[in-house]
Amino acid sequence: MRVLLVEDDDRVAEALVPALTRRGFHVDRQATGRGTLDRLTGVDVVLLDLGLPDMDGVTLCRAIRAASDVAIIVVSARGEIDDRILGLHAGADDYLVKPYDVGELVARVHAVRRRRGADPVGVGSVSTEVFETGDVRVDLGRHEVTVAGDAVALSRKEFQVLALVMAAGGAVCTRERILAEVWGRTWSGANRTLDVHVATLRTKLGRPALLETVRGVGYRLGQVS
Repeated sequence: MRVLLVEDDDRVAEALVPALTRRGFHVDRQATGRGTLDRLTGVDVVLLDLGLPDMDGVTLCRAIRAASDVAIIVVSARGEIDDRILGLHAGADDYLVKPYDVGELVARVHAVRRRRGADPVGVGSVSTEVFETGDVRVDLGRHEVTVAGDAVALSRKEFQVLALVMAAGGAVCTRERILAEVWGRTWSGANRTLDVHVATLRTKLGRPALLETVRGVGYRLGQVS
């Protein structure tokens, strides 16, 4: 997913860009309001700070919305309710107040994309796609998993976790994304719950190498002989 970060604070950008990159995003940074409209082509989500040095962020938000249907998430230190309402009325899809947790930001990015129907394998969507690796086959339309031709019974959430990782085709699915897509939220102990589901999947499928752990980040599709 390609993200355009419109942020004038170098310290914020220097921390956020690598954090998002580690989670599988391609991030471009724009330090000023002017020039932003010229960089929207191919962008999936704009993360927009309102405190820009050369123009008002709300004005820029309106201009982006007039020029493109790209998803916009305002990330601003302006936390008053009037500021949030103004940002949303200007065309933002979501509004996050600084300081924020990167995991929450990632979850909101995926939630916005999911609401727009743009995230692949939305867990509530109907799909006819089939994913296969080795002798493991996931049929989204039938909600069916087979290993070497034999059906494997999975819970709904186990199936959703497996489908997300399979659909990513080897790219890393971050913990934040899986929790946002499958559970719709995060909570104390969420990572442990996810780990238990992955461990159960490995046991039920009999293919422990299928779901590869990327330490500190998430999971990706492994090689199955």
